[in-house]
Amino acid sequence: MKIFNTLTRRLDEFKPIEDGKVSMYVCGPTVYNLIHIGNARPMIIFDTFRRYMTYKGFDVNYVSNFTDVDDKIIKAANEEGVDSKEISERYIKECKKDMEGLNVMPATTHPKATEEIDGMIEMIQTLIDKGHAYVADDGTVYYRTTSFPEYGKLSHKNIEDLEGGHRDIKVTGSEGKEDMLDFVLWKPKKEGEPFWDSPWCEGRPGWHIECSVMSKKYLGDTIDIHAGGEDLIFPHHENEIAQSEAANGVPFAHYWMHNAFLNIDNKKMSKSLGNFFTVRDISEKYDLQVLRFFMLSAHYRSPLNFSGELMESAKAGLARIRNCVSDLDFKVSNAGEGELSGEEKETLKKVSALKSKFDDAMEDDLNTADAISVIFEIVKLANTETCAESSKAFITEIRETVLELAGVLGLTVTQEKEILDSDIEALIEERQQARKNKDFARADEIRDELLKKGIVLKDTREGVKWERA
Repeated sequence: MKIFNTLTRRLDEFKPIEDGKVSMYVCGPTVYNLIHIGNARPMIIFDTFRRYMTYKGFDVNYVSNFTDVDDKIIKAANEEGVDSKEISERYIKECKKDMEGLNVMPATTHPKATEEIDGMIEMIQTLIDKGHAYVADDGTVYYRTTSFPEYGKLSHKNIEDLEGGHRDIKVTGSEGKEDMLDFVLWKPKKEGEPFWDSPWCEGRPGWHIECSVMSKKYLGDTIDIHAGGEDLIFPHHENEIAQSEAANGVPFAHYWMHNAFLNIDNKKMSKSLGNFFTVRDISEKYDLQVLRFFMLSAHYRSPLNFSGELMESAKAGLARIRNCVSDLDFKVSNAGEGELSGEEKETLKKVSALKSKFDDAMEDDLNTADAISVIFEIVKLANTETCAESSKAFITEIRETVLELAGVLGLTVTQEKEILDSDIEALIEERQQARKNKDFARADEIRDELLKKGIVLKDTREGVKWERA
């Protein structure tokens, strides 16, 4: 498999540290509110990567954290007059609900920053001991950025340029810093904030140190893949590398994957513009599987534009696959047990070739857009090559292939069968008998009666099908 590696800026062949295993860390949300659809993109993308690697036989150790101590959490807690833990726990619970709706699998481990403070203090002390960090007079601990010669290697920023004033706007100065580029590892408490004891002062960790420590604890000093949104490349992921490699003395991650931004109607999502949508907002209008399908319909490294029109297109695309599976279910229930015919064997060879084409798309830097196109090709074959005379084995093979490949993408394409009221079932049966007796007037009368009840009948070669109007 080839992955575009942000570190090398090229497509690199994926070679795991340990054969048959993948260690992967994905930066999770800061839990101060409901997650928005921008948060959903990396969740869906890297969940799909994990699913594909599992499908290919890898044992994936997938770690994604919850940042549960942060200025935004503290602000929300103060506004409500509650403890910050109450805010974080509430929104972790709500986040997990949304993840379930998006069919995002729970991580192997979901560490919380507040439960890993001891490890953070230990790593910070190591950095101080090695000369990579220092303590200011007020107890703030800063990372000495110039002590790490490779600073900027992920974001491809030149440290001399940054020092010369061309630094990212997120890097700001503060009293007690030796250099404007130095960043916080530990900060003193403020009134009303949660805090922990440390050798330097009562306080809390900086954001960047959290992920370095959680990745080390649950995956090891060096991991296969670190992933997240492209907004995290600098300074967050750059700072993670500097901390981890200075403390541990080994490379932090071999591959860095980043998804591109999500825009709303070609504009950046913003509350001030009134185009800010949470996943919960979207769930009020759409099945969240539609949102997942939409997210996978473009390459993860391409900017993605969210609009009502595109969501309707995604809804139709997902329905096309679901209708195919439903139709195959119906045909299977009426098919005979005969052996595969010569034509069926030839068609299944085409299906097998398409399955390989699906793998090729996914191996090409997780090209989910092309992978979905392959599923549509199989759907087309299913619609044109299966009929009343098809064998059960033939229909079943095609159906299982569609389900398997959709499952790799995390798409749920089967639908629970609805049980009709007994009176409606009786009317459908009466109509069938009327047709056998060539009493077409009564058959049409029953069809109209059912239509008034919201039931649409379709006469097919395999038998009568019904659906809600």
